[in-house]
Amino acid sequence: MKPNYPDTFLFINGTWRAGETGATIDVINPATATVIGTVACATPADLDHAADAAAHGFDIWRKMSPLERSALMRAAAELLRARVEPIAALMTQEQGKPLEESRIEIRAAADIIDWFAEEGRRTYGQLIPARQAGVMQIAVKHPIGPVAAFTPWNFPINQAVRKIAVALAAGCSVIVKAPEETPAAPAELIRAFADAGVPAGVIGLVFGVPAQISEHLIAHRAIRKISFTGSTPVGKLLAGLAGQQMKPATMELGGHAPVLVAADADLDKAIGQMVGHKFRNAGQVCISPTRFLVEEPIFESFVERFVVATNALTVADGFNPDSNIGPLANSRRIPAIEALLQDATAQGARIVTGGKRIGNTGWFFAPTVITDAPVSARIMNEEPFGPVAIINRYQDIDSMIEEANRLDYGLASYAYARDHATIHRFVDEVQVGMMSVNHVGLALPELPFGGIRDSGYGTEGGSEAINAYLDTHFATIKS
Repeated sequence: MKPNYPDTFLFINGTWRAGETGATIDVINPATATVIGTVACATPADLDHAADAAAHGFDIWRKMSPLERSALMRAAAELLRARVEPIAALMTQEQGKPLEESRIEIRAAADIIDWFAEEGRRTYGQLIPARQAGVMQIAVKHPIGPVAAFTPWNFPINQAVRKIAVALAAGCSVIVKAPEETPAAPAELIRAFADAGVPAGVIGLVFGVPAQISEHLIAHRAIRKISFTGSTPVGKLLAGLAGQQMKPATMELGGHAPVLVAADADLDKAIGQMVGHKFRNAGQVCISPTRFLVEEPIFESFVERFVVATNALTVADGFNPDSNIGPLANSRRIPAIEALLQDATAQGARIVTGGKRIGNTGWFFAPTVITDAPVSARIMNEEPFGPVAIINRYQDIDSMIEEANRLDYGLASYAYARDHATIHRFVDEVQVGMMSVNHVGLALPELPFGGIRDSGYGTEGGSEAINAYLDTHFATIKS
């Protein structure tokens, strides 16, 4: 059963509250296109209160030992696990993804918290050998300060938890600007931390006009670090604002992931894994496999089998137990995808299956496969961010690698091959931040997660991630 959907409030200095003016924004269920609740809208004064609280929370949190911080974070992870069912129901209502995908996202978030809770206990410094007797040289790591984190609607908890967990592990406080389309799930994530005993001010949550919030928080004197997940154009804008303030930023931006399928690939494995990965969350995933670059000898067979597997998927409300694909998350996505498909077919691409909206209630779109899209088509250059797979044929490995590297994006990629020399070429020559070969193995807590070039910089996973939230302080002492 769908639970009652709550109105969502700001969380500032340990208190759930409305914005100063009482303004709200409607939250819409994408499966029904009906309003199900509201979310509070922050004013500049609210943002100032949040930043002041974060500065105070930072003074408290940074003085707690890594062991104490780790224990509180682990307690929050356990609360999330205990609350999977009610939170998953909220997420599916506001975002649309199938209920099981919502459950998986929440459980994965708890794992991320656990991993960073332990990583925060290993922010080691250095003792540097001196050139003369009686001198001690030390470099130690200090938390950078309050963090402003900006998160998207496609993974309401997963994207927020990556920023919150690493900030807290490093000893930083954090203000999360979460998505207005999907506010209740991230609010429940913050509630788990608060209920676990994280002190007031250490975590803040705000909603409102995105441009107004980002400009205000990035420029605020209390904020010392920026983290953003979203589109490349917005990311470049925010990186510029951060640069003007000399504030470091982590940017996880858009992608257009190639999938290189060599002639000797195991097609059962490739199709079995990639169809599900392509259409999870209705394709609204920054690392979603999008451009399938298939070597000529297996092209026809690959397309035929991929289409059969695609047509076996069920598109339905996320609460339907048979649903594999829910609705698109907002009304903007359908015309955006339709425009990309119209442009592609006008230039010679062929829609093999799908390509249309389903019904008139909610924002459902059929899982779509197109072939023979020319590189001039918009869909070959712009991230579709929807349930569309582009499958094109290539004569050899050289041309596949050339196409994989043609765009300025460099987030994720996938490859299938048996020949070791081919695999080594894919790993060495495809210019991306992440590659998964012969399986789906990205986005685990202990692995780096991030891109290069127009897909951003920095990582939100693995042992390197915490360094972006730490300053190095050096001292040389002569006895």
